[in-house]
Amino acid sequence: MPQPDLTLTPAGPALAPRYGEHPQPAPGTADHRPASSRPLPRNPYLRLFALPGTRAFTAGNLIARMPSGMFGVSAVIMIAGRYDSYALAGAVTATGLASGALAAPWIARLVDRRGQARVAVPAAAYMALGQLLLLLCVHEKAPVWTLCLVAAATATAPNMGGMSRARWAHLLWDDPDALHTANAFEQAADELCFMLGPVLAAFLCSMLFPEAGTLVAAALLLGGALLLAAQRSTEPPIAPRTAAGSPLRTRGMVPLLTVFLATGAVFGSMEVVALAFVDGPVAGPVLALQAAGSCAAGLLYGRARRTARLRTCLAAMAVLMAMPLLAATTGSLLALAGGLLVAGMATAPTMLTGMGLVQRLTPASQLNEGMTLAVTALLAGVAAGSATGGWAADHAPIPAFGFLAPIAAATLALALCTATGVGRRPRVRA
Repeated sequence: MPQPDLTLTPAGPALAPRYGEHPQPAPGTADHRPASSRPLPRNPYLRLFALPGTRAFTAGNLIARMPSGMFGVSAVIMIAGRYDSYALAGAVTATGLASGALAAPWIARLVDRRGQARVAVPAAAYMALGQLLLLLCVHEKAPVWTLCLVAAATATAPNMGGMSRARWAHLLWDDPDALHTANAFEQAADELCFMLGPVLAAFLCSMLFPEAGTLVAAALLLGGALLLAAQRSTEPPIAPRTAAGSPLRTRGMVPLLTVFLATGAVFGSMEVVALAFVDGPVAGPVLALQAAGSCAAGLLYGRARRTARLRTCLAAMAVLMAMPLLAATTGSLLALAGGLLVAGMATAPTMLTGMGLVQRLTPASQLNEGMTLAVTALLAGVAAGSATGGWAADHAPIPAFGFLAPIAAATLALALCTATGVGRRPRVRA
């Protein structure tokens, strides 16, 4: 495949194919005609995948992202079943997430400086090895401190979603509308993985054996990373070294990350509380409905030409998070499933709006690091929410009590956004 021309970007010279370009067939072939005479699909999502190489890297990335919705659920089911404690399961999961939050920015910086292909595969391999060690410790019912220590060793998971978004930003840097649609697709892909991942994990753990979910997730992570690394034509160029320092120094980034932190607590607490409330093989499908609602809302939001403010999205989330609580008080699983479906509709627009702010605030040469900092804040919040949700599930006076945790976290995120003015005057990416 011929390489695209060298183009000047805000980060310096880079390989940057333009949106809508197609490689020209050789003269004399059946499809030898000007690119302008081959109209692009009207559907904005189909137009994204008319770009060469986008289908291949998306397929590999989706496989590698599927475990993101599997590891947590698999660990909770595996540990709670072996040790008979949801609080312990939540604490061990939180330990792994917290250690991952600390390591992720360093891994992202390596990706920016060394390239995706050189970093993603070894990072995924170390992550898979850590998960296998955790599996062995749980199977042998090792001491609690051992579980927490081994969970910390799973901290090297590469930010697969961030690398995919960086590829879209590289390909579509001169087309903001197409980049918005691509970001919406990526958010929907995240939700799809979190929708199918828990279902697959719960099915494997309940129908085969408790460790099956972790084994399959580790294999998918490593296999998907290998497929993504093989797609070199769409990989962003290695960013030149910069003296700008960490993206944390960018004005507005730290307040935005505090909002992501509180938002992550919504997801972490909801997952553990819902698993404890259902407590059975249908827990995965019920929990997946929250991701289904988010996926549908994200795809619709990606077709819109106007975007809502982050504060508006968080206000909607705070209101809709009350739906699972109201449904849980009825004691009906069908009602809870419907409540989670409705609650999830606020997730994708909130995350898409927040990630859009991150992309505008972060310099182009540090884009992967900036997005990973956002994911790091989310993971730290998920860790805190998992621990809080596990405690609430074990000490709740009534079964539905734990659903107060995600409501409180969403309200806190809204308060932080309002107090700091996040997103009020977004800066253009330098």
